[in-house]
Amino acid sequence: MKGTHTQTFRAGVGGIILGKQGNVLAFERRDIPGSWQFPQGGLEEGEAPLKAVKREIHEETGIGAGELELIAAASRPLAYELPEKARTKKLGRGQVQYWFLFRFTGQEDAITLGDKKEFRAWKWMSMGELVEKVVAFKQPVYQELARDFSTFLK
Repeated sequence: MKGTHTQTFRAGVGGIILGKQGNVLAFERRDIPGSWQFPQGGLEEGEAPLKAVKREIHEETGIGAGELELIAAASRPLAYELPEKARTKKLGRGQVQYWFLFRFTGQEDAITLGDKKEFRAWKWMSMGELVEKVVAFKQPVYQELARDFSTFLK
């Protein structure tokens, strides 16, 4: 694949949703069974990162902004590179993401998988378990998130 878009990084957001027991809410990818991750997505033109992450969480999980309490934001944006075969004009070389940590304040029936385009299942797990189950190219970002938010995570 040739072109300058293969050298760009898409601006995005990601959201960690913390449960009452200190576990995180993980989602199994529809396109890669056995691969789990947090809700994430791209920033729309002129959209603020906090607004974008709440929109992405709602679209992908069904959880509304009223069921989330913001706890913290990552100290800096984090980036990952996609494998060459996964690069597209939309995604470019990878993503640079603003990350936010939320406490889930709603009931579990609010977790509907939203538009059902991204994910096929959800479950609560420890951050360490999720780091092991995320696709390899995202592991360094998830390891850094685990360090950054370690005081809040199980």
